[in-house]
Amino acid sequence: MKLGEYEVGDFFDEMFGENGRPRAAAKPLAKNIESLPAGELVNRQLAADQALVKAGITFNVYGESAGVEKTLPFDLVPRIVSATEWERIERGLKQRIRALNLFIDDLYHDQKIIKDKIVPQEIITSSKGFREQCIGMNPPRGIWCHITGTDLVRHSDGQIYVLEDNLRCPSGVSYVLENRRLMKSLFPGVFEASHIRPVSNYPSRLRDMLEYLAPEEVTVPRVVLLTPGVYNSAYFEHSFLAQQMGVELVEGSDLVVADGYIWMRTTNGFERVDVIYRRIDDDFLDPKAFREDSVLGVPGLMEVYKSGNVALANAPGSGVADDKVVYAYVPRIIKYYLGEDMILPNVPTYICAEPNDLKYVLEHLDELVVKAANESGGYGMLIGPHSRVEERLEFAKRIQANPRNYIAQPTLSLSRVPTLVDGRLEGRHVDLRPYILYGKDVFVLPGGLTRVALKKGSLVVNSSQGGGSKDTWVLADNPAAAQAERANLNTTKVEGETV
Repeated sequence: MKLGEYEVGDFFDEMFGENGRPRAAAKPLAKNIESLPAGELVNRQLAADQALVKAGITFNVYGESAGVEKTLPFDLVPRIVSATEWERIERGLKQRIRALNLFIDDLYHDQKIIKDKIVPQEIITSSKGFREQCIGMNPPRGIWCHITGTDLVRHSDGQIYVLEDNLRCPSGVSYVLENRRLMKSLFPGVFEASHIRPVSNYPSRLRDMLEYLAPEEVTVPRVVLLTPGVYNSAYFEHSFLAQQMGVELVEGSDLVVADGYIWMRTTNGFERVDVIYRRIDDDFLDPKAFREDSVLGVPGLMEVYKSGNVALANAPGSGVADDKVVYAYVPRIIKYYLGEDMILPNVPTYICAEPNDLKYVLEHLDELVVKAANESGGYGMLIGPHSRVEERLEFAKRIQANPRNYIAQPTLSLSRVPTLVDGRLEGRHVDLRPYILYGKDVFVLPGGLTRVALKKGSLVVNSSQGGGSKDTWVLADNPAAAQAERANLNTTKVEGETV
């Protein structure tokens, strides 16, 4: 395939510079693609698509008929991140998650940040993620946000920005692991030439972090993954991660509260559970504490949690920092708790709850991206430049009716990555979701999920809106480092198998 036919365009391209030549980090990949016989890249893409179907790597889209599953579209041209750039991204993410953890803990205790007028009280108390049931609660090890997926974007200025934080039940990491497995089989030579940092240790890192949260007196913790069930959009990921970690996948009906502990039904009777990696939103965790009509959770779970006899990841109440309006205050949050300037900047944000910002947003709806505070998956959003007049009028009514529920941001020119479309490479817009684990220390998985907007010109990368994914290659700062990291992984045992 001739890369000379690829059009870089007016956007920042992750693989090619403005001169049309491959960036330094992408040269081995570009050379490999150029050397492929005609049609070979398409053949490898077809092989990847077939492998995904055979492996059952699927997701459910809400609104579809129950039981209808789809494979997440995968494009085999990866996103490449240099070692130098990743080092800055990693530092910025660690800074952010430490500050957000201190922020959440403060909100449920002394609320110093509110008393010092850094964040308005009404913004917190009106947040759907703020749980009064969690006031005064002390999660194990003082950690609230154990697993985070933070969405990053690059603008045409070349700068990486944080688009949003996902601290409730972030999904997508299973695709990171499966995408990498596919790419290693499709481009084995390029991996050796590029010195790509591995990602296959994520399940063992996740399990180590979860076990770290167990009650002090427990020497061999029992960890389970709590799923809403087979019709959840991320059920494949739930079962995949449970299998990879070697833990039980359970539903709420599999667990009971007795004698102040959580017990799991097994063929050998009831066995105590010490740590629950929950993939159920707060509302449905415990009908005695949250929604009374929930049949997904475990009645009495919160009392056991408050007593310290079971750990939950992520901690209930963490979603307050997931609120898109709270996001706008993160630069101040980092400065307040850490005394540091933000390493990875936020996208400039207008808060519709503030009168001056509201006036500006209503006057410039055709230029801005407007987001609802607690929506996800690309829903509840207006992309002004791509909207119709009637859509903007409808959104103006929604904003005026509930200003607290909306923020607005300038429309960014998201960076692009070459993507195989109808047998040729075309630029498609991408974002990046790295995954952060907070246990004994903070671990950032090298890379993350690169989501790609497969529709030409689209800026919406969410899988529920027709987006796909790519592998993300983070290069090691030197070949020896990459080899040592891989060698260490090759001697790690998970479920009795070498990974």
